[in-house]
Amino acid sequence: MCHAEDGSVPFQEWLFDSLDVRTRARITVRIDRIEDGNFGDVKPVGEGVSELRVDFGPGYRVYFGQKGNEVHLIRGGSKGTQTADIAAAKDFWRKHG
Repeated sequence: MCHAEDGSVPFQEWLFDSLDVRTRARITVRIDRIEDGNFGDVKPVGEGVSELRVDFGPGYRVYFGQKGNEVHLIRGGSKGTQTADIAAAKDFWRKHG
């Protein structure tokens, strides 16, 4: 996971502060699949950032960047906040990626 200058971890904060246990579990399962090399429904959104689409609830999204074989989780969001989330993920990745 990517850390901000202040030490915060935006993805982790989104996952644990914004989502209920059931949703968190579903998203965690998808992340576990990435660790096994199964990326599933992923598309690049530009500037080194990709979007993992989770087919659950309001269309959850997980934004990440890759360096070699390492996947760095940047932030999460949903279909309704997609445009702003992508812009924020790209900005974060430029600064911290």
